[in-house]
Amino acid sequence: MKSMEEMTGMGLIPAFGRRYLKAFVRGFFVAMPVTVTFLDRVACVARVEGASMQPSLNPGWSQKSDVVLLNHWKVRNYEVHRGDIVSLV
Repeated sequence: MKSMEEMTGMGLIPAFGRRYLKAFVRGFFVAMPVTVTFLDRVACVARVEGASMQPSLNPGWSQKSDVVLLNHWKVRNYEVHRGDIVSLV
């Protein structure tokens, strides 16, 4: 087993750091498009604030905000029915 001084002197620590950084960058460039595509095409989370959706969301005059899951999939497939809540940007 090598000590930390031996590993630093031999250049093993910087090589490990480069491999870690390279793996992180690869993972980032794979995960980022997947995440953006999921949030754009399938679903995302949104916060509802204010009195515009009362009494369904934010009942009463509470100061808390509700969190909802916006399902983009159903909207893209025209599966919106009476009573569904629709969010516009």
